[in-house]
Amino acid sequence: MKTIISATIACIMAIGLYAQQRPTEITPQNSWIKTGINIGVPVGTLADQTSVALGAEVKGQLMSTPNWGLGLTSGYTHYFPKSSNENFGSVPVGAFARYYPASRGFFVGADLGYSFQTGSGANRNGGMYVRPQIGYHNRLWNIFGFYNGVFRNNANGRHIQHVGLGTTFNIMFD
Repeated sequence: MKTIISATIACIMAIGLYAQQRPTEITPQNSWIKTGINIGVPVGTLADQTSVALGAEVKGQLMSTPNWGLGLTSGYTHYFPKSSNENFGSVPVGAFARYYPASRGFFVGADLGYSFQTGSGANRNGGMYVRPQIGYHNRLWNIFGFYNGVFRNNANGRHIQHVGLGTTFNIMFD
């Protein structure tokens, strides 16, 4: 798990260094809003407490080059409990980077930030989150598979992890 986090941080830092080499003008052709939904299956110790995770997200993306999308992301994921466990949710706030090799086709990316927890007392403490993903895109939509991990120290509760599928729709400004 530490390897995934380290690789994600290194990728975002490298992108940030490259993006600083030349200024990018924000225009309707290179920036847009992504809205979407996702569904996931809890893994690890979370699978004992919840049966499914259902979420919504919003992203603001800037194409800093023809192949790299950078932006900010947030949303809400609700974890539906098993039997006598409590409902709780997660509100991530972070940055993301995506690499698009072509204008249509496969992409890879990752979100990185902090996730605030809502709901039950046992899960109220947040933690750092990472969300690597791989998917398919065209001009108007994306479909992707992902891993979502919220990492907390033992005093704040257990890690919150799920894998899933998601889709986003691109709201273009042109």
